[in-house]
Amino acid sequence: MTSSDWFNLIAGLFGGLGLFIFGMKLMSEALQKSAGQGLKKALEKLTSNRFVGTFVGLAVTAVIQSSSATTVMVVGFVNAGLMNLTQALSVVLGANLGTTVTAQLIAFDIEAFALPAIAIGMMMKMFSKDVTKQYWGEILLGFGMLFIGMEIMKDGFVPLRKTDGFRDMFVFFSSNPILAVTAGALLTVIVQSSSATIGITIALATTGLIDFYGACALVLGENIGTTITANLAAIGTNRTAKQAAFGHFLLNFIGVVYMLFLLRYLVDFVNIMTPHDADFVASDGSKPYIARHIANLHTMFNLINMLVFLPFIHYLARLCEVIIKPDKPDENRMVRLSDNIMSTPAIAVEQAKKELMRMSGYAESMVVATRKYLVDGDESGLADVKTLEGYLDTFDKEISAFLVKLSMKNISQNSANQINRMHHVVHNLEKIGDYSESIYNSIKKIKKKQIVFTPEANEELKNIYDVVERFYTHTMNSYMNGTSKIDTEDEDIIDSLRKRFKKNHVKRLNAGECTIDAGLIYVDILNCLEKIGDHTFNIAQVLMAGENAPVANPH
Repeated sequence: MTSSDWFNLIAGLFGGLGLFIFGMKLMSEALQKSAGQGLKKALEKLTSNRFVGTFVGLAVTAVIQSSSATTVMVVGFVNAGLMNLTQALSVVLGANLGTTVTAQLIAFDIEAFALPAIAIGMMMKMFSKDVTKQYWGEILLGFGMLFIGMEIMKDGFVPLRKTDGFRDMFVFFSSNPILAVTAGALLTVIVQSSSATIGITIALATTGLIDFYGACALVLGENIGTTITANLAAIGTNRTAKQAAFGHFLLNFIGVVYMLFLLRYLVDFVNIMTPHDADFVASDGSKPYIARHIANLHTMFNLINMLVFLPFIHYLARLCEVIIKPDKPDENRMVRLSDNIMSTPAIAVEQAKKELMRMSGYAESMVVATRKYLVDGDESGLADVKTLEGYLDTFDKEISAFLVKLSMKNISQNSANQINRMHHVVHNLEKIGDYSESIYNSIKKIKKKQIVFTPEANEELKNIYDVVERFYTHTMNSYMNGTSKIDTEDEDIIDSLRKRFKKNHVKRLNAGECTIDAGLIYVDILNCLEKIGDHTFNIAQVLMAGENAPVANPH
């Protein structure tokens, strides 16, 4: 080939592949933004039964056009403790079958609709003020780019038909399926998209460079390579999440191994059930029917694999538990957030919320520990207050950094508002920890100077602590449950109690019933409790703003 032919080949291959991948990414992300929240809830709630879990995995993946997104969601749910290993693997089985919808879509000869889809999608994206219509515009844009990229790739491969070296290489794949499987897996690992590598395979086969048998071996390898995404997402997660990701690899790897022995029979079966001869060559040298055969084989392999493994999913889960041992550095990691889950913003937001609730538990423990000592004389939790304050500082730093990175992704407006709210909540929880630490420091002075409060002061502390704890618990439970209607009357009660109790303290001081040192510490504690109530009220205000309402920056 001439240098011009080589340039056209490279430009066509990589330019077409770039358009294809970008179109697939744009379409998948838009589908996730428009339907992801509801699908995420379906994944979370409808997977208690392995058969139902498999169906949900299939349906979710077919809708969002990305098995990687589904498996990353699954890893996130397992890491958050919302799904056990067996449930996760059943969803992955369904996701493997659901992702074959992409190949079936590519196999349709609907390139003529690509440019109209881009035109309509661009108008919807640019001129519509409705967010949902903008998402649909992105879906149409991605759809059109995907097919244009596919056509460019096909045209780019045409000159290779005249090159003996390339023809011999692809013929070699047909006679060496294990090598073809390896090549398909490696290519998918590099490209990070099984849909893209299947698109390349279909382009090669349609151009006439590879026969159906060789293309099938490549497709099998692509099913192994696609598991790398879930395993990357599992980095930094807990042991069970790592087991779920590894289980995805085992499902596909074992399926490919046994299918290699049956490949010739599977190829014959697909040829029988699919109209026309897969390797029929048209006058222009192309193979017009092979795309549908490849898509059907991809679907058939994953369907068979699902039916084979579904009855034995418990045994596969046990095997994963035996192979993946606890990884101490990850298991002991305080904040369980990994940048790898950001590829699926909906699950990343939910995971950040789970960590925020853990942070909230630490803040509550600090308040409870100081109350136990001041009201009940119980020192059991007092020694942990300083440690917990350090935990809150770490959570504040790591969750905030995670949210900043996540906000830079292509996220929906709803996710952006949730992230903004979480910034507020994290900031106020850290402040609650600071004021609890201040009370702890006052307690140290009480112990050092052997200060004793009057019975009246002790009763007043009990009363204001009761309201503070009640307000905090009610507010954080509302946040966890997604409730926007919160009774903030307790905040006014706390302010009122602080004022009244300070007046009572002045009376006791004038009457000589308490010392100046005791009085100063008592007032400091009252002020800190009022500040805890104020920051709890700040959190309540964020929740009352509503699920989709934007909130000003807390800083």
